[in-house]
Amino acid sequence: MAHNNSKPVFFFDIDNCLYPRSKRVHDMMAKLIDQYFVTHLSLTEEDANKLHLRYYKEYGLAIEGLKRYHKIDSLEYNRQVDDALPMEDVLSPDLQLRKLLEDFDKTKVRLWLFTNAYITHGKRVVRLLGVDDIFEGITYCDYGSEKMLCKPHVEMFAKAQVEAGVASVANCYFVDDSHLNCSHAQALGWTTVHLLDPSDPDPPIRASKYQIRSLEELRDIFPQFFLSNSPRRSKA
Repeated sequence: MAHNNSKPVFFFDIDNCLYPRSKRVHDMMAKLIDQYFVTHLSLTEEDANKLHLRYYKEYGLAIEGLKRYHKIDSLEYNRQVDDALPMEDVLSPDLQLRKLLEDFDKTKVRLWLFTNAYITHGKRVVRLLGVDDIFEGITYCDYGSEKMLCKPHVEMFAKAQVEAGVASVANCYFVDDSHLNCSHAQALGWTTVHLLDPSDPDPPIRASKYQIRSLEELRDIFPQFFLSNSPRRSKA
């Protein structure tokens, strides 16, 4: 846990944020989750998919519904789903991402990871992307806790603030690919950036003040956080 610090903190989601959706990690994970429902709840594939989506929409994570109503072993679920993903075959060091993160002026802003995944998955992803040494810490969904907290719940955002040592919402900056997470963060007073995939249509209602399709656009939105000699994106 970080000590309270007056510097702003930029919170980064991990999955489908630090790497693009085109890596199809979400699709692979969805198949493993559905298979878990089939195996452990004795459901058909169709019913498993329906219940998976219902829990995801209601709670932000399928595992929260499983834990509430089926008393599953959450850490075993993590081993069979998140930790079973063949991430080493999908992700590799991303030099452009690393350059972007290195260009943040660390005398002006601190970088922190903020994920709904368990810590083993979150750490594995940033290690494979080659950026694990850039972030000061990580706030994650603790699957082993009696009460699971995850985005978009207010308590999860409060947990992130405490763990990152940032007292005021005015110093919280956040980028996430989830419309739901972004809309809740915006409502709490966090300066929020909704990351859309290049193929996504614009949402009927914006999730937050800022909406981007590439993390590189952060350079233009928040030039005050970047080193003076770091490149700006072309306005053309």
